[in-house]
Amino acid sequence: MASKKKQGIELPDWAASLWEGMGSPKLSEFVDVHNGDLLKRRHGLRRDDLVEILLDARSIVSDEETWLCGRLLSSGKSSIELLTEDGRTHFIARDIIARIVLVAHTRPAYIDDKKLLAFERADMKRRSKLHEKVEKESEGSDDAHLWG
Repeated sequence: MASKKKQGIELPDWAASLWEGMGSPKLSEFVDVHNGDLLKRRHGLRRDDLVEILLDARSIVSDEETWLCGRLLSSGKSSIELLTEDGRTHFIARDIIARIVLVAHTRPAYIDDKKLLAFERADMKRRSKLHEKVEKESEGSDDAHLWG
């Protein structure tokens, strides 16, 4: 086990390089809060979490590992995107996941993550401008103001 004593959280060996690649964030600042005032509780999976995922053994080829370990890049309705320590990105169907073990959070909870919220707002603006540009450049788009 790779120990991060100054963080108060022990990371497994596979997680050390991913953690360092993220700039070695202070993990003790992002721990789950399960008890206390409801408004102050923070738990659940977050973007960039370090996780271990157990796959249903029936869904994989026999020579592959049943555990995938890495950084959670995204989590959708039907799949999870995971970056492993070897730099490979895996898209895993939620249907074949048996268990997810949280090793460490590396970001604040979504509602407290100002950098993530600012990114999402800027991304929405960028997408909106892109849609407007495509609409203007497409044929027949300038006649939307006509009636009848």
